[in-house]
Amino acid sequence: MTIFPTEKFKDLRTPFYYYDMSLLEETLAFIKRESQRYGFHIHYAVKANANDRILERICQYDFGVDCVSGNEMKKALELGFPPGGVVFAGVGKTDWEIEMGLENDIACFNVESLAELEVIHELARKVGKKARVALRINPNVNANTHHYITTGLDENKFGIGISELEKVVEEMRQMKYIQFQGMHFHIGSQITDLDNFKELCLRINELQEWFISRHLFPRLINVGGGFGVDYHDPDGMPIPDFYSYFKVFKDFLELKPDQELHFELGRSVVAQCGNLISRVLYVKEGVKKRFAILDAGMTDLIRPALYQASHKIENLADRDGEKVRYDVVGPICESSDSFGKALDLPEMKRGDLVAIRSAGAYGEVMVSHYNLRKEPGTYYSDTV
Repeated sequence: MTIFPTEKFKDLRTPFYYYDMSLLEETLAFIKRESQRYGFHIHYAVKANANDRILERICQYDFGVDCVSGNEMKKALELGFPPGGVVFAGVGKTDWEIEMGLENDIACFNVESLAELEVIHELARKVGKKARVALRINPNVNANTHHYITTGLDENKFGIGISELEKVVEEMRQMKYIQFQGMHFHIGSQITDLDNFKELCLRINELQEWFISRHLFPRLINVGGGFGVDYHDPDGMPIPDFYSYFKVFKDFLELKPDQELHFELGRSVVAQCGNLISRVLYVKEGVKKRFAILDAGMTDLIRPALYQASHKIENLADRDGEKVRYDVVGPICESSDSFGKALDLPEMKRGDLVAIRSAGAYGEVMVSHYNLRKEPGTYYSDTV
């Protein structure tokens, strides 16, 4: 449970991100313990949160990283993540990014199309190196999540479709500078129904046999990430149930001898340790609504505007008495700049501090300067 040092917050300029470093530590330790139980390999998805202190703490647990841009890869390497733990994904890898991966001898490129495979092969040929690759296969598994963060269906831009696989494999066999490592999957994000991962396991079992029948052994199976968190009750489950999550893969994925199972966890690692702290600017009385207008907006946390995401909102003043219903909104000149509607909260007054919870993932990393706004500050529980 995150406890906010509200007295210290009063003198800090809002809005700012506040990270509970003890909770991050507990989460990382739990992930390490539960993954080691089965010998699973963890790569942290940098896109969820690229804050230096967060990355440095994750690096101390000997996890690898999942990168989706050259700059993510560059930062991870500079902060001490070993190249042998770097996997590079993304549908639009540029030449310079691929060249950086080859130069640093990263663990694996997660390849999403035949066109990309051909480019990687040509760039590897030029430098006389073999590129290690896993084929990202689109398994057509519905993650039953928001359509913007579903990535495993036939109509998504990600991955190689089942119908294309034969052609891709035949072309790959002719590429002397490509070293096949295995299969990569990622069916979506914020998945809370573990049956979706069970379905993924069963699909992978079928694909395993397909590869083996063609005399290709997938030494590495990367199941991506996507494990969700509880945005509605962050204190009820501050650490996601990694025990049950990993057990699904242990129980339903039929690993062969000498195979490795890899995960790319992002949101589930960092979401609950981060919070956006804001201040009430005005309380506006509408005809049928009451608005609490904050100094934080969609430029500071875009998830509600972009994904219609719901974050728990707390008035840190926590006044006694009957709760009042508010639409909690930001100052940006967009109607979508809203954090929540019809929320029953302790009475809001100008100057009250507000915590927008579970903002550690896809929060600070997606900050923008729209309306020429300044970036929010950043504070940590062990230094504030």
